[in-house]
Amino acid sequence: MPLYLADPGEESIIRKVGGNPDMKKHLEDLGFVAGGSVTVLNTIGGNLIVKVKESRVAISKEMAGKIMI
Repeated sequence: MPLYLADPGEESIIRKVGGNPDMKKHLEDLGFVAGGSVTVLNTIGGNLIVKVKESRVAISKEMAGKIMI
């Protein structure tokens, strides 16, 4: 399922990162890699604040749709 459907506070394992090559590279540079863990901290206006690799990152719902957990 896409990351934006995860419950806040629930730690998930990233199964796959999709999107066009530029989007995929950008997400991987932020730390979203297959096998890594990610936790949704909060959702604000459709955007997500997530914890990935000990960092907090804000991403759009569109980007979160490319990250499968």
